[in-house]
Amino acid sequence: MKNIFKKDAPDKSQLLYDIDKTKNALDTAYSNFENVVDPDLIDCYIYEVNAVQKRYKFLLDQARRLELQEL
Repeated sequence: MKNIFKKDAPDKSQLLYDIDKTKNALDTAYSNFENVVDPDLIDCYIYEVNAVQKRYKFLLDQARRLELQEL
């Protein structure tokens, strides 16, 4: 049975999985950016890198909060 009081708290294993998945997406976005020459694709990958960086930062902040809540 799930604890209804921790409904908003992220599951630690899911959070770690999301961080790893996002890190891989960031590596892929950087690699794609480095390998394109078309100006439209360069713009596309700049936006993608920025978006994935923001998600990665958000997930790391969530992980820090989760660690603080467990103390």
